Amino acid sequence: MKTFNTTLAVIVLASSSAAYAAVDFASFDADGDGAITMEEAKVNPQLVKIFDDLDTDGNGEISKEEFSKVQ
Repeated sequence: MKTFNTTLAVIVLASSSAAYAAVDFASFDADGDGAITMEEAKVNPQLVKIFDDLDTDGNGEISKEEFSKVQ
């Protein structure tokens, strides 16, 4: 069930990003440090919902590699 919810959230994130044109990793990485923090993720409610699922190493940040699972 968790996989289904994550998949659904990824689809919603991808479709909502279409409304904002091309949303990519850099558009969320506001400080350009190569990671998306929860604070940076808060600009998109769907990203906040799946943040913990994307943060596979559990370090509190989403790397480019982890974010690539959305695309």
